[in-house]
Amino acid sequence: MSSTPDAPPAHRTQPGRRVLWLVATAIVLTALNLRTAVNSVGPVLEELENGLGISSGAAGLITTMPVLCFAVIGFAGPPLAARYRDGHVLAGALLAMAAGLVVRAVAGSFALFLVGTVLAMVGGALGNVLLPSLVKRYFPSRTGLLVGAYSAAMAVGGAIASVSAAPLAEATGADGWRWALGIWAALAMVAVLPWLAVPARPGSSRESHAAVRMRSLARSPMAIAMALFFGLQAMQAYIVVGWSAQYLRDSGLSAASAGLLLGLNTAVVIPINAIAPALTVRPHLQRPLLLTFMGCYVVGWLGLWQAPGTAPWLWMSLLAVGLGTFAMALTLMGLRARTPETTAALSTVAQGWGYLLAGVGPLLVGVLRGSSGGYTGMFVVALVGVSGLTATGWLVTRQRYVDDDVPGWSPAGPRDDVVEVAGTEPPVAVHVREPGGGSPRG
Repeated sequence: MSSTPDAPPAHRTQPGRRVLWLVATAIVLTALNLRTAVNSVGPVLEELENGLGISSGAAGLITTMPVLCFAVIGFAGPPLAARYRDGHVLAGALLAMAAGLVVRAVAGSFALFLVGTVLAMVGGALGNVLLPSLVKRYFPSRTGLLVGAYSAAMAVGGAIASVSAAPLAEATGADGWRWALGIWAALAMVAVLPWLAVPARPGSSRESHAAVRMRSLARSPMAIAMALFFGLQAMQAYIVVGWSAQYLRDSGLSAASAGLLLGLNTAVVIPINAIAPALTVRPHLQRPLLLTFMGCYVVGWLGLWQAPGTAPWLWMSLLAVGLGTFAMALTLMGLRARTPETTAALSTVAQGWGYLLAGVGPLLVGVLRGSSGGYTGMFVVALVGVSGLTATGWLVTRQRYVDDDVPGWSPAGPRDDVVEVAGTEPPVAVHVREPGGGSPRG
């Protein structure tokens, strides 16, 4: 079933089967790396705190730094993709990720660890905002399939990192947490290779790429709702990833068991992420799917709060089902925009502002834990977030397009709101025109 409302223009040359397979491979390998740097921290957070000599508040900053980096760095995605080939942007981002993982592993101070974290998140941030538009561009009639594949790959990478972090740290002796965090640089290097082999798309030109101004989305109620929805679901994910393992350890479980439960959580997410996009592209299933996810969040958080030692595998599994809202959000970005360019703009704005909102969650959990010595604050933050997620989810499941909210974006009107391009191959120059035909640049 096609998930795009408009067929691609006839003048766009469609790539061959070999190129499509190469792009699909590159997308999946990139996605495999997008959460390794994040998920490997939680299971060894206590060892990291001791190794760097930092407080719970500083640990909260570490758990929220990836989210803040995703927000800030993600805004650079469309301008970079406008100037350089998508494959080269993502290859460079993955190289930066590999370098950051190494810096983080050898860091002797908290400040240097944060520098490494910023570098490591470059790949994740740019991958987050560019992959949805690449799916829209290369696979316009297979959005659900490709989003499902790379969402599942993200969950696989996160699950492997979560499960293996504590055993790796234990097996490598003193300061073993460094190996647990740094080993993923090798996987990032592997993902660089297919992007370097992806050729420039023939037929790309200034005329074949409509450019959009991202800040115009501030006038779109759908874009605002999408940013809130994405941010609140990301808040849930980063509280789970950043703090659930430490909470389970403080509740009496061993480090290995807590890491295994976090790994179970991310493993259950794999099939959920694979299935959710295929269901989300069917409008009549969107709201029932949303309510299912919300129910799983509520039961999972309450169960973990009131009975962490009783069936923790069930609570973590239910939270994993709720985390299917991530794949749902990614799919909705493609469904709520008409073109690859507006998809890229919506993806960038929703994820950029969304991740800023999400960053409040794990940071607040760290501060509240440090001040109170307990985890009540974590559960209050999480459950309030679920309430907001339900309300915004109801809004983004309306059948509307952000293109129609912004004058000049709708296919029926002139495209006069033009300043920057997202996801073009090869680089193009854009001349900005006013509605009257003139140019503000003279």
